[in-house]
Amino acid sequence: MVALPGTKARRRIYLMRHGHVDYLAKHVVASGQVNIVPLTTRGRLQAEAAGLALAHVQFDRAVCSGYPRTHETASHVLAAQANPPPLEIDPGLVEREGGGFPKVNSREELIEIMRGKFTEAGVTEHSERDGGELATVAQDRAVASIRRLLGEPGWHTALVVAHEGINRLLLSWACGAGVNATGAFEQDTGCINIIDFDLRGDGAVERTMIKAINLTPYNWLKHGMNLTSLEALFERGANEELR
Repeated sequence: MVALPGTKARRRIYLMRHGHVDYLAKHVVASGQVNIVPLTTRGRLQAEAAGLALAHVQFDRAVCSGYPRTHETASHVLAAQANPPPLEIDPGLVEREGGGFPKVNSREELIEIMRGKFTEAGVTEHSERDGGELATVAQDRAVASIRRLLGEPGWHTALVVAHEGINRLLLSWACGAGVNATGAFEQDTGCINIIDFDLRGDGAVERTMIKAINLTPYNWLKHGMNLTSLEALFERGANEELR
């Protein structure tokens, strides 16, 4: 099999979260279609910074969820490659379906509700109550996509661009915690995670090794990044009434 140089059966995935978006932009709220939200200017700059940081890494494969925000992010990263692979779409990597929200009166309330969806102590209760996708179900489909990619021949280094919830679930799986570590893996917009996989002769995963988590090339040391990702996405006036 094709493996990372110096190894017998090891492959590497650069797992990214898409760049910054504005879920509360007027056109997004009006349409009710969160899944079609594009990158903001900040998000584009974050993706370009990631592309510059990864320009020396030759990707053999590139995969995204297919939502505009992941497709745009991946495209900006690949634009910095001398010989980029074609960008593939895997719907198994789409964001976890959150279900409906109760009425909220402020961004602060919205942040707390969203935070609860990433805190595994209550993830089953939240999902069953609001009609959202169970964490275990979302993790199973995302892991299946990664296993399928790992089982395919002819590559050793891949770019995968997905979403905060899905990345948290993949990292929790990779560290052997099932869904239970999901709440611990912060995923800033435009961040990069690096995961190595040792494979058996039949292509099955023998061992996972998390090499790096939540790297942000636009601010490596995260100076001034004092908000969580959710707080930053909804930072426009924490006490502002939602319209």
